[in-house]
Amino acid sequence: MKRVVEALEMVTEWIMALMLAVMVALVFGNVVLRYGFNSGIVAAEELARLMFVWLVFLGATLALRRHQHLGLDILQARLPARVRRACAVISHLLMIYALWLFIQGSWFQLLIGMETRSTVLSFPMAFYAAAGFFPAIAMALTILANLWKILSGDATAHIPGNGDPHGVTAPQGGAIAEH
Repeated sequence: MKRVVEALEMVTEWIMALMLAVMVALVFGNVVLRYGFNSGIVAAEELARLMFVWLVFLGATLALRRHQHLGLDILQARLPARVRRACAVISHLLMIYALWLFIQGSWFQLLIGMETRSTVLSFPMAFYAAAGFFPAIAMALTILANLWKILSGDATAHIPGNGDPHGVTAPQGGAIAEH
């Protein structure tokens, strides 16, 4: 299972890199054409916007998976282990609830977007809602998997305040040290 997840992460990174390259080419090419030749690529803005939305949500999914979202572990690091674990369970439940609301809203927007078309390329506007819907499901599954690890006492569970799983921690003096 771990290999499958790592392969999916790698594919997602490559997709994101490709989207970023296409976005840069479209926007830069459109600027050059507009100011240099009084012309332009009509669909460039629409495609770049769609790719940017997908890029943001895919990046958020990867950041969640790698525990790279901004967090305030300073207070939790000073709590006893049992309280830290309880805080992690509560925060995971709150995140799952928020993602459930997001998934519901994205689903409704996806259904509405099936009937609405984009201005230039005439693709279904559901493509925008799908950018939130599918990554939100992946984020919810990631959080549920970690919540299961926390509740079952798995040593590989990520609990904020327990230190960085990548081996970098901030000791009492505040400086970052490698293990």
